[in-house]
Amino acid sequence: MSAQSPIDGLHFRKMHGAGNDFVVIDSRGRAGAVVTSALAKALGDRNRGVGFDQLAEIRDSDQADFALDFWNNDGTQAGACGNATRCVSDLVMRGLGRDAVSLVTARGGLSAVRLTDGRVSVNMGHPQRGWAEVPLAREVDVMHLPLPGDPVALGMGNPHCVIFVEDAEAVDLPALGPVYEHDPLFPQRTNVEFVSLTGTDRLRMRVWERGAGITLACGSGACAAAVAAHLRGLTGRHVLLDLDGGVLEIDWREDGVWMSGPVAHVFDGWLSPDYLAQNA
Repeated sequence: MSAQSPIDGLHFRKMHGAGNDFVVIDSRGRAGAVVTSALAKALGDRNRGVGFDQLAEIRDSDQADFALDFWNNDGTQAGACGNATRCVSDLVMRGLGRDAVSLVTARGGLSAVRLTDGRVSVNMGHPQRGWAEVPLAREVDVMHLPLPGDPVALGMGNPHCVIFVEDAEAVDLPALGPVYEHDPLFPQRTNVEFVSLTGTDRLRMRVWERGAGITLACGSGACAAAVAAHLRGLTGRHVLLDLDGGVLEIDWREDGVWMSGPVAHVFDGWLSPDYLAQNA
């Protein structure tokens, strides 16, 4: 479907992966990207726009099948978004009639495949474990940050602060999430994951996302939580994570951290020319 309507509006899709919801705008074939910070922030408003956790813009790439840019609902850009990557990969695979695609994000080159049960799996790359890679403001032990709760810091394209707790359900996420997100130790802010061990290689995770707040799922956060759990000796390298919106499967392999889960295409719509002009 063309991104341009007869009345010069802009086509979009609404998708979600385990309740982590996205607006998807396809800019392939256009001269350049169409999404700006102002447009992303306006669209992210669930009362005055469409509403989303993240926005994903599909662009042409001469290095892969497609490229992806990500925006948070506060108008800031995100370096990675695993669930949106899975959703868009499913969309592109259907369009190409294939079960595997390659893509490029700010994280670098990634790959995605459709599994036999219909779920989509994406290789999110290797975890960034150095303090400067996360990034942190100064050199500290990333496995034991000097913050309440003894968190682990990891990068998965986005910075992550993983805090292991006895009961993730009991955490006051609206109160604590912003405190860690804006801690000076994280110069680019951070996603915050509260994680508890619920069984053998099974974790319960609740998440506060940088630039988005509470979300039902976070793919890069699930990857970070699984890696941190293994490094802390709590789990193996292949785990299931129960999030507010569903279950994600994480497998930390030699070639990277693979994340698998469901995808859903909810509806298509058009942004009116007036709306676009007001939020350029």
